[in-house]
Amino acid sequence: MQIEFNSSETTSLGVEMELELVNAGSRELHSAASEILHELGLGHPGGEHPKAKHELLESTVEIITGVCATVAEARADLAGTLAELRAETERRNLEIICSGTHPFSRWEDQQISPDPRYHALVEEKQWLARRLQIFGIHVHVGVRSAEKAIAIANALSSYIPHFLGLSASSPFWMGRDTGLASARSKIFEGLPTAGLPYQLSGWAEFETFMTTLISAKAISSIREVWWDIRPHPTFGTVELRICDGLPTLREVAAVAAMSHCLVEWMNGAHDRDGDLPVHRSWIVRDNKWRAARYGVEAEIIVNDEGRLVPLRDAIADLVTQLTPVADRLGCSSELAYALVMAERPSYVRQREAAAAGGSLVAVVDSLVQELHTDEPWEPAAAGAMRSSG
Repeated sequence: MQIEFNSSETTSLGVEMELELVNAGSRELHSAASEILHELGLGHPGGEHPKAKHELLESTVEIITGVCATVAEARADLAGTLAELRAETERRNLEIICSGTHPFSRWEDQQISPDPRYHALVEEKQWLARRLQIFGIHVHVGVRSAEKAIAIANALSSYIPHFLGLSASSPFWMGRDTGLASARSKIFEGLPTAGLPYQLSGWAEFETFMTTLISAKAISSIREVWWDIRPHPTFGTVELRICDGLPTLREVAAVAAMSHCLVEWMNGAHDRDGDLPVHRSWIVRDNKWRAARYGVEAEIIVNDEGRLVPLRDAIADLVTQLTPVADRLGCSSELAYALVMAERPSYVRQREAAAAGGSLVAVVDSLVQELHTDEPWEPAAAGAMRSSG
């Protein structure tokens, strides 16, 4: 089977953000996506909003950008759709949060979206799909050729811990502290076609692999391959699907900037050198686990001899390396914010909020506040949140 890759002439950018709808009183997830998306779709062709979509659960709305040239443009695009969505949620006494998991709502209480594709997924995958009460950020970056998309996707696997450690925001799962920084990443790996990508030799092997999966009825379309990093033939992009949901647009912009700059840097390196360095698969697997468990406190493996480097230091080195690229792409400030994120990621703030507020409801309060203010929650705000709630 031949798969056409719709090449992008530039390293264009697109961002997808999965948002949770929560009841303003109980702070539980609330199923209202179909009703809200119907209202948002009025006046648009086909009755569908072009930038707000269903996801698996009725308590989720995904907002997406158009094809953007810069991180600032992508952030503004998301902010515009978020404002439209908030107008619908506020009159329904709902709030919006973005995190890898909801701290205490239970997956068995959630309604599945009406799209037949999702019902087919649940019928096929059963418990593995039903428990996907998880939320992420996906970043698409345009690539000029199919072969380059494979080479870049392979090389990006070495940076999975950087993205996962920075974005980790799912320490809690159904009312319990999991002990992980990112429970979402481990929950998602339960699906047979999710998780770490395979290292492929080129586009021909990708085509062969997809043909085999479809012929064997393992998948019905390429859309059902949910790797952490994957080529997206329709959009002509490499898609980074590693990140947990991020509570502020500022943080979303930071990981979008890192994605944009890294792919742009790899694009140039591939043109100059032909090959891009790739870690062995066992190193990639172990490093992902370390970031899921310890977040930015992890030490990651950087060579075949097992040398370890603190992930915070690796992130700082990457920001330094990519800063000249960020200057060219106009996202220097967004990339630099990754250093701020690395000091106190969401999983740390959520545990602080739970300790300060005495319950996981306080964690949701903090996430609501963060998306409203676009600022990380501070412990001093706990009393103000309780009094205003």
